[in-house]
Amino acid sequence: MNNRRKLVIALGASALAAPFASFAQQQGKVWRIGYLHPGSASLAPIRFEPLRQGLQTLGYVEGRNLVLEARWGEGNMDRLRMLATELVQLKVDVIVTGGEAAAVAAGNATASVPIVMVDPGDPVRTKLVASLARPGGNVTGLSSAASDLAAKHLQLLKEAVPRVTRVGFLWNANAPAGQLALTETEKVVVLGVSLQPIEVRQASDLDEAVAAFARSKGDAIIVFADPLTFTHRQRIMEMAAQRGLVAVSGAREFADAGGLMSYGPSFSDMFRLAATYVDKILKGAKPADLPVEQPMTFEMVINSKTAKTLGITIPQMVLMRADKLIE
Repeated sequence: MNNRRKLVIALGASALAAPFASFAQQQGKVWRIGYLHPGSASLAPIRFEPLRQGLQTLGYVEGRNLVLEARWGEGNMDRLRMLATELVQLKVDVIVTGGEAAAVAAGNATASVPIVMVDPGDPVRTKLVASLARPGGNVTGLSSAASDLAAKHLQLLKEAVPRVTRVGFLWNANAPAGQLALTETEKVVVLGVSLQPIEVRQASDLDEAVAAFARSKGDAIIVFADPLTFTHRQRIMEMAAQRGLVAVSGAREFADAGGLMSYGPSFSDMFRLAATYVDKILKGAKPADLPVEQPMTFEMVINSKTAKTLGITIPQMVLMRADKLIE
């Protein structure tokens, strides 16, 4: 049974109901929504477009009652902070952010413009919100529980490929969420398995980092998804395959790019659902009163083609739990 489990969030499907769709059309106002992401515009089809689609479902249509101001950091944190300030100066009604760095940049830029964050790492640790249940400020949104998932990836890796003993954790040292995920993963390391951090800070570090781990007789890598690794996911997966390394991650796009397996929420669904937060805020709801939601179900994707290439036979019990098999 490989039916894809849909991301279920407490907002529920009712948030997309027809009564909401008529709201924006009746107001006669053109709403200006900012979008801030630390990556490149190449991610738009799987990050920005789902938000646009979600807003359109709710009756917000560009050229009629909606202006979308999208800004991409291109991996430059100084640029990201500047763009956050620019969106505030444009007097946008709401800012939607992707990833921890963008959420922090927007939070530092304004204490008054509502912010809807998607996949912000640990927003309590970074003080973006007071708590998930009661954010208490101008920030709310959807959290992915990424640090907890990183530990889950090690467990799934051992189930799928029991022979692995030396596992690398590839992470961007400029991303605080990666350090938290590494710490959580280290807590679940079992007897007979060693975990080696593979630290990178920029794209030019990737080749040698993966090659050096392979030379050390590594078996597999867990790739922590952040703007750097996500942008270069195809390259990372190809390097891993060339060196016989099993690769897993939390975003399904890594499995699509040739990784053996991914496990996590659908980030495209999360950005689509972020539109419901925007809608509530434009109707008068305060971010402080909208709890930060977390995924209730997750999607496992296994790349059978990659398994064959690596000579891996994945146990039937693992295959049966997959939501999608890439042949």
